[in-house]
Amino acid sequence: MDIDIDFGNREDILKLIKHVPASIRRDGAVVKHNTGVYVNPIPFNPVTGLSNVDYDTAEELGYMKLDLLNVHVYNSVRSNEHLDELCKREPQWELLKEKDFVAKLIHLSNHFDVLQQHLPTTMDQLAMVLAIIRPSKRYLIGKRWREIADEIWVKPNEGYYFKKAHAYGYAQLVMVHMNLLT
Repeated sequence: MDIDIDFGNREDILKLIKHVPASIRRDGAVVKHNTGVYVNPIPFNPVTGLSNVDYDTAEELGYMKLDLLNVHVYNSVRSNEHLDELCKREPQWELLKEKDFVAKLIHLSNHFDVLQQHLPTTMDQLAMVLAIIRPSKRYLIGKRWREIADEIWVKPNEGYYFKKAHAYGYAQLVMVHMNLLT
């Protein structure tokens, strides 16, 4: 199991917690995972400082990896109260019709055409758009919202897709970003 946690600057938290960087096998070599760390005891290589087991094997053995992600949007958030206010404020959905505005948005900047076919006006619809742009759900582009809602959260047999919780987390971040930009 792994848990994703977003930060404006992940290095700030890494200075505060005891951790072991996760490792990953890439092209036959063991290298540092881009974002993963373990805060629970795990065997590690004293020379490299990396976990001795790659993250897939570590998960099978019951170790929990944290993915501490740098998300630039949070650098503009002044406080917890400011973030709460940004989360509660309804974004100006009509701005998603403007190509220049969409080009600035995290997770949507390259998907203006999809947004024009499926212009969201709610968090639910935004989460569905974020799921549609994943490879295994692209076949839903151009369908009606009702059809999308019926199929979007069904796990596909193959291909990359977004779980519902992931899509809603991303949707909240996009809404915060929209509110920061206005």
